[in-house]
Amino acid sequence: MQKIRMNTEYRNKLFNRIKDVFEKEETQEQQGFLQARENFNESQKNTFEVARQVVERSYPKDDVATLRKFKKKYGDPCDVVAKDKCFYFAHSEDVDEDGDQKETKSHFDFGLYGNLNGNEYGSGEDSEHFAHAYYREELKANGCNPDILAQQSGKDDNPHKTKHKEACNKFLGQSSGYHRPNGDDIGLTKNYNNQFELDVIGTSHCRSRAIACTKDEYNIFLMWRSAKANVVSKHQTWIDSIGKQTDQLKIGLKAYRYLSEGIELAKELGIELDEAELVRTNSTGLTIYNPSNLANMIKGMKNKNQTREDKIKARLQYEKQATN
Repeated sequence: MQKIRMNTEYRNKLFNRIKDVFEKEETQEQQGFLQARENFNESQKNTFEVARQVVERSYPKDDVATLRKFKKKYGDPCDVVAKDKCFYFAHSEDVDEDGDQKETKSHFDFGLYGNLNGNEYGSGEDSEHFAHAYYREELKANGCNPDILAQQSGKDDNPHKTKHKEACNKFLGQSSGYHRPNGDDIGLTKNYNNQFELDVIGTSHCRSRAIACTKDEYNIFLMWRSAKANVVSKHQTWIDSIGKQTDQLKIGLKAYRYLSEGIELAKELGIELDEAELVRTNSTGLTIYNPSNLANMIKGMKNKNQTREDKIKARLQYEKQATN
């Protein structure tokens, strides 16, 4: 039997199949990322309860209820209560070199895209990186690339990176405006943020209202923020490890002249692939050389006057046949 020569399509098929296995393997790096995300969830829950206690000490529930009653009675002049998910917390238990009391404060944002460094105006792409890593499975299931920022770490902005980053943010429902507690967030972002909002009193931005806490409480907020940053760090480490493997995979596949060599490589990696199945399928994995499937595809190409609905119907029928 004549050997099948390797070509770009076969290389892409092999690469994607093997890379998919790399991503699903239970490696130390993968488990480290999953554990970091689980640790963050626990920290987020516990730390937010501490934040609730701190905020309600400064803005008691009875006062909030009274002001809302006044707003209902007098309107906008008494509109001074709002929901927020980010806060400046401050303590004054430390002293400077002269022995004078000094204030230590920072910005803590409990939102999905909240900063990781205490900067009210964000922490660069780290905020997006966290959001993508946190909802990685949901993004992957919907055709997005949640690993794009890790894959492009250290690289300049480029169309490829921008395209995938924006697709992730759009799916998650991030609003175009930053730092809007009741802004235009939708979907997963809105659902996430709504869990971590508290009533605050005041009409100005949070930077002008540092909320007093103890040093111990402040340190809990710092540890929570570190747990959030660790999700990004562990995700980066995992994706870097996959990247090193796939870089070598590309080099090897490029050197192979025959498809059988790629099949042998997969086998050596513990991945069973069928040569005949790879030949029968296109790059998306659909069997196109079945006579009925191929005939329907060609017929669809000939019909230039199809409506959009007809094209969708034909495509769905084709995919249904391809999987049978």
